[in-house]
Amino acid sequence: MKILIRWAIIAFSLFVAAWLVPGIQVEGDGWIVYALMAVVLALVNAFVRPILKLLTCPLIFLTLGLFTLVINGLTLWLSSWIAVNWLNVGFHVDGFLSAFLGGLIVSIVSVVLSSILRDKE
Repeated sequence: MKILIRWAIIAFSLFVAAWLVPGIQVEGDGWIVYALMAVVLALVNAFVRPILKLLTCPLIFLTLGLFTLVINGLTLWLSSWIAVNWLNVGFHVDGFLSAFLGGLIVSIVSVVLSSILRDKE
């Protein structure tokens, strides 16, 4: 049950990011696109993100953790690229600035919703 809630939180976070950031476009059936993109983003965060964090550990340390925001943007950008090119999912991120802002929004919304839902359990 927790994994479904987490998946729904990520999908909703992607919806908010696409709504707020002009460089993120969604084509096709909206919630299906968000649901598939949430799965792709979760897989990229599970497998690629730890490698990126390990490789950029000195930068994360020097920036007091702020470089993690760049990693969030890169993982969103990579997820979008995978979704568009391999899965034909209509979730386009137009550039790094859009990915950075989208990653920031996805992170904030996910943390807020996760903390609200955790308090109710």
